Amino acid sequence: MGWKLVNRLAQVREDGGLTQVELADKLLISHQTITAIEAGSYVPSIELTLRIAYFFKRPVEEIFRLNQKK
Repeated sequence: MGWKLVNRLAQVREDGGLTQVELADKLLISHQTITAIEAGSYVPSIELTLRIAYFFKRPVEEIFRLNQKK
């Protein structure tokens, strides 16, 4: 068994009225990074995870969580 990081970034971003490009610009990263995080194909660093949570003024756990693989 292993672990998989899952996220609600797309929902949180859309609730905030932001496009992927707008969010990327505000976080000073590429929009491809946002796309990959939302798709679950890229695991962000701890620093980026915290920056995203801080930007949205939400606890990390509201955006990211670990699921155990079976």
